[in-house]
Amino acid sequence: MSAGFSQLKALVIKEFKEAFRDKRAMMVAFSMSLLAPVMIMVMSKTMIKEMVDKPPVYAEFVGAEYAPKLVKDLADENILPLAEAEESDLRIWQERGITITIPETYGQDMIEGKIINVVLNADYSDKPSLAPIRRIKDVVRDHARAIGYKRLIMRGVDVRILQPLNLVEQDRAQPSSNAMMISIMLGLYLLMGAFMSGLSIAIDSSAGERERNVLEMLLCQPVSTTKIVLAKLSCSASISILSIILMLVVTSISIGFVDLSKIGATFSIDLYMFVALLGLLIPICILAAALQLFFSFQAKSFKEAQSTVTMLIMLPAFVPFILMFIDDRPMWLDWLPVAGQSIIMEDLFKGLTINWSAFAFTSVTTVALSAVLVMTLAQKLKSEKVVMALS
Repeated sequence: MSAGFSQLKALVIKEFKEAFRDKRAMMVAFSMSLLAPVMIMVMSKTMIKEMVDKPPVYAEFVGAEYAPKLVKDLADENILPLAEAEESDLRIWQERGITITIPETYGQDMIEGKIINVVLNADYSDKPSLAPIRRIKDVVRDHARAIGYKRLIMRGVDVRILQPLNLVEQDRAQPSSNAMMISIMLGLYLLMGAFMSGLSIAIDSSAGERERNVLEMLLCQPVSTTKIVLAKLSCSASISILSIILMLVVTSISIGFVDLSKIGATFSIDLYMFVALLGLLIPICILAAALQLFFSFQAKSFKEAQSTVTMLIMLPAFVPFILMFIDDRPMWLDWLPVAGQSIIMEDLFKGLTINWSAFAFTSVTTVALSAVLVMTLAQKLKSEKVVMALS
């Protein structure tokens, strides 16, 4: 037992030494941990700025003199005549060509209570124009509704008859759930980090070692294939876990620079969330390392392993995206490896109560699946075809 443990310990030390000797592989392993949180911070700040700010919109007004109150309402919402555009913005807004035409009979039609056609001319297929068009439509609609209410009041009609039912909405979600988009991005890159961080280490210790003839020499030693696979798995999974810890630390710091209060949201990674996320991601790191080793050993060369494993491993990382498009999500998804962890992470970000049974079950099944992959790979390494890449 003691000799067996010493063998395993020696193999693990050997794997770590080789992993840390490859500086480029280590740089790839930890680059995502440092860059992804910064990227999320920049994206979040940009998104919030676009959601909160009302940048000026410039449109060509035709007949503005006929409806000064409407023009004032538009100006209050920063929708201004094209002539007021700054020199640097003028060409862009001229190309967009948004025109608001107010008929000459606006005043007379208003007195007679007729329907007035205010024409909004724009290219609706132009994506950058969609937000300005929406803002113009909202202002015109609100202005028209206000006039309609005044007409009813003048005729002695209570405007409340226009609203026979009032839907009182009671949102049971926690305040932090408003940061949905940010939490989806966080969940996605945490999963991708778990799957991608140890990728280069796993490929190098499997397909790379075979090309350098190190694997063949290793298998000639009186060591079981299970210990060899376990040592490689320990090294790759450990580096992946270290990368995830670093990612969580950098994220908890960088998220502090995003002012979520502007969109009525609160979000922070406290100690409880940190530990819970780590508890969810550690089994995934182990599964990812097992999958990477399994598929790397099936490839015939280092290059083939790089392309094949990268493609295959990316699939589970897209689970949060797939879950996002399922409206009626079946309950059994809560208990599946990767899907279960992704759903629990989403609940954590929302501030909802965690289903600890699902937490434990998905963690155990994920580790069990990794164990099956390790045992299968250990059996396969006893075959000369797999070791020599003949199959």
